[in-house]
Amino acid sequence: MQMANIKTLAEFIAERQHEFTYATGELSQLLTSFRLAGKMVNREVNKAGLAEDIIGAQGTENVQGEQQQKLDVYANDLFIRLLRSQGMVCAVASEENDDIVHFDNGGKYVVTMDPLDGSSNIDVNVS
Repeated sequence: MQMANIKTLAEFIAERQHEFTYATGELSQLLTSFRLAGKMVNREVNKAGLAEDIIGAQGTENVQGEQQQKLDVYANDLFIRLLRSQGMVCAVASEENDDIVHFDNGGKYVVTMDPLDGSSNIDVNVS
């Protein structure tokens, strides 16, 4: 059985963006921001319980009434900071926020997200 070629997100974006004549590159840049945030969250998950106090309950609830985990809050804050800094996103709706987060930056994208689904499994080492 032959293994399929695995492409990174960056390779996929670079290969496909030429297909969209009127593309400005903003969506590609936005997707790259998600990639960076994902890598940063992954780094924290990998060292959870070793060096920093990033696992366990935060002591707050999300909009679903679920107990927020510290990693949930970390990932949410990280994604929002990165999305705000790119200037392409005008608003973010997240499971971790009661209200939509608006950026007064002229961005044209709205992002809806659950930045770290399944974080309650981190404490028991389930993935």
